[in-house]
Amino acid sequence: MAKSPETEHPNKVFGWAARDKSGVLSPFNFSRRDNGENDVTVKILFCGVCHTDLHTIKNDWGYSYYPVVPGHEIVGIATKVGKNVTKFKEGDRVGVGVITGSCQSCESCDQDLENYCPQMSFTYNAIGADGTKNYGGYSDNIVVDQRFVLRFPEGLPSDSGAPLLCAGITVYSPMKYYGMTEEAGKHLGVAGLGGLGHVAVKIAKAFGLKVTVISSSPKKEEEAITQLGADSFLVTTDPQKMQAAIGTMDYIIDTVSAVHALYPLLGLLKVSGKLIALGLPEKPLELPMFPLVLGRKMVGGSDIGGMKETQEMLDFCAKHNITADIELIKMDEINSAMERLAKSDVKYRFVIDVANSLSPP
Repeated sequence: MAKSPETEHPNKVFGWAARDKSGVLSPFNFSRRDNGENDVTVKILFCGVCHTDLHTIKNDWGYSYYPVVPGHEIVGIATKVGKNVTKFKEGDRVGVGVITGSCQSCESCDQDLENYCPQMSFTYNAIGADGTKNYGGYSDNIVVDQRFVLRFPEGLPSDSGAPLLCAGITVYSPMKYYGMTEEAGKHLGVAGLGGLGHVAVKIAKAFGLKVTVISSSPKKEEEAITQLGADSFLVTTDPQKMQAAIGTMDYIIDTVSAVHALYPLLGLLKVSGKLIALGLPEKPLELPMFPLVLGRKMVGGSDIGGMKETQEMLDFCAKHNITADIELIKMDEINSAMERLAKSDVKYRFVIDVANSLSPP
């Protein structure tokens, strides 16, 4: 007989879970494995609230496996380390991001691209290496193989640094891979100014890029330029301004997760420009061939990054004082936060103060 989540493993854990596609989160008792010889046990201090959490609790993508304890932007303190663990010791401040497992022997893993491993396992809503279910960071602790634990650099705040573990690496990795950082002064458009977009602006500026925010919301202009440091702002609903911007950008990072038209974005690119999609709309987008073929343009994608690159990104952000703009919430405020996130009513990322607000009933 299958064991309940509470008795499956020896160590009792408390968190909040969604039980069905209503997405409503409530207190949940479960358990985690003993700390193995390659493991680090982390007492969770803060956990960011990612758009993926919202999609997963509501089963928007069709593969949610309830109960779901979300959360993959985790910062905490190592409280136990296995005997083979060399990179961490008890008391270290550490991070855990989107993935907590991979085969560790395939071509992707050998290239430090664990995020593209066919056997990669997500931090939550997935099955771990031991065949039991993974539960995420909306909980008091987590046990993770040392390969998937990150050193949280000195000087990077635990609360506003937490979203970098997903949002930060999601925008950093394509900037590096698609050559955006190789020549300062290149022109990058950032489509969508939300959790991903606002971090993309900060990281791109630190790399020396010229940045234009592309948004359908004119009211975000002042913030994009004065607070986030963008060079300019382009409103997609202004036909004259869109016309004037045609053929002006070397790259566009598209963070929009709603269904939207790609044609106007492709028009903004120069010849040989690259449009890199990071958002995951629920339905397929239409891809017009004429602007691609006639302008030798490229559409690509990117999904987080490997562990080595994620550590590099954290160190880069610490060096350049880059953090997410956050609204700190208590655990019991999570359902209203999810409602607001669904309406994009947050600047720009919710982070749960887990250590100070998660307490068993």
